[in-house]
Amino acid sequence: MKISKNNFLLLLFACLATSVFAQDPELPVEEVDIIKSFDARLEATDRFQVDPELPPLDTSTRRLDYQVVTKPLEVEYLPPKIRPLAMSGEDLPESYDGYLKLGGGFPASLYGSGFYNFSNDENFDLGLSAFHHSANNNRNVENQRFSFTKVGADGTYQHDLGFAVNAGLGYTSDVVHFYGYNEVAEALEEEYTFEKEAVRQRFSIFDAKASIFNGVRTEADFNYHAGLKLYFMEDNYAARENGFGLHIRGTKWFDGSHPLTIELETDFTSYRDTAKQSLNNFFLRPSYTYHADIFKAKVGANVASHDDEYFFFPDVELSAIILKGLLGAYVGATGTLQKNDFRTLSDYNPFISSRILVKNSHYYNFYGGVRGTIQRIDYDAQVGYKTVDNLALFLLPDVNDSIPRFDVLYDTARIFLIKGSLTAPLFSGFELTGAVSQNFFSLDREEKAWHLPSFTVNVGARYTTVLDEKAGSTLVLRGDFFLENGVPYLDDDGNAQNLNGLFDISLGADFFFVENIGGFVQVNNLANNKRERWHRYPTFGINAMLGLVARF
Repeated sequence: MKISKNNFLLLLFACLATSVFAQDPELPVEEVDIIKSFDARLEATDRFQVDPELPPLDTSTRRLDYQVVTKPLEVEYLPPKIRPLAMSGEDLPESYDGYLKLGGGFPASLYGSGFYNFSNDENFDLGLSAFHHSANNNRNVENQRFSFTKVGADGTYQHDLGFAVNAGLGYTSDVVHFYGYNEVAEALEEEYTFEKEAVRQRFSIFDAKASIFNGVRTEADFNYHAGLKLYFMEDNYAARENGFGLHIRGTKWFDGSHPLTIELETDFTSYRDTAKQSLNNFFLRPSYTYHADIFKAKVGANVASHDDEYFFFPDVELSAIILKGLLGAYVGATGTLQKNDFRTLSDYNPFISSRILVKNSHYYNFYGGVRGTIQRIDYDAQVGYKTVDNLALFLLPDVNDSIPRFDVLYDTARIFLIKGSLTAPLFSGFELTGAVSQNFFSLDREEKAWHLPSFTVNVGARYTTVLDEKAGSTLVLRGDFFLENGVPYLDDDGNAQNLNGLFDISLGADFFFVENIGGFVQVNNLANNKRERWHRYPTFGINAMLGLVARF
């Protein structure tokens, strides 16, 4: 409703006047005549109709360019946990901390070996070992006796930071006697006799080693190892030899299967009899091996140095799968400097003189072969060709010397070799192993490879059965067969001859009455073969031993 301004004022004054008279009765009263009632009406107006409309569409095309600054976002998340599928397998055999084996036999012999391991489940273990074997056949051949004793300790500590430290100490006493004078006396139809002290040779060796390496896999897939070894050796003929070696190796793995390896090695030897000789070698060996699904390739080199002269040897091998699981083939080439020092030579031939010439052998080896598995039988067959400068040979300077001792001489040789091996678990508990090798020697100066065998066969069989599972009693049966050609030597007239060959059959058994206590028996050289591996020095012939075994 719309009210005009004039009408509104009249109405207001009327209200005020009425209010005044009502409030004060003494005021004069005036009469008001109402002629017509007030009728307020709105004037008629016209209504305007407005219809809304949408604005017109913008049909023009526009290109908008947005520039967004890139910023890497660091997202932290836990690595996924990969869990292998559960696979059933054979139960591991129970392990024991200690082992002890004691026995004796004929000819008068004594045998003992033992081991004990101290360890905790976290980061430390220490192993102590001892071994002794001696025999005396003096009743049949004067001073045909020997004694070998070795004790040692080896421990490893694993640090929480991931590296490990290993250290070890050892002592070896190897006693032999130059009983070859008995054969000389028989050949000359004379009688020789010596006290055992006059023909005794004792090699005493003290060893020590220490190393540090990564005990667990590193985040960068890098393995490292740094170690040193030293030894002090002497005999009772005033010969002494000291050795020191330092070896550093680092391996970086790519994709978890392709190793890049670099090795550094220093090998020092000082030998003294009436004069002093040194044999110091340095090696640098880089190599890289690539593993694929059906082949493996190794490419490397062996750079060696001796007396400021450098030698470069290959270190390569390529192998491939021809028939998966059945047949594989490989070819390769290697080479190095190999020491002929007093320790290695006397270990191979304990009847050598204490006045020898120590030298390096330089050799290259080229080989190829096949290997695989057929009906659970693992096999490996190989042919090779070696060139050797300074191959060590052994000859008696005088075959009729009253106390025969061997000299060491060197020659350049080319060797063609064929060898093979197999392992055959024919049925449960039974395993057959075998190896055969044939060498063909070609020498520059010497007529034969003196006292080096050219044909060797080794066959072994082992059967293990549980007699009483509840009591823990078991039986292990062993059989071994050894065959070796007679080695060449020079006879009294200086002519090349061959000594008798080796034909040796040995049998043995280990029987545990209960889980921890048992016994053993061993019979060697059942054919009573007394061949001379070294001229003038026949072997023992048949010999046997029995004793007790304990594990705890």
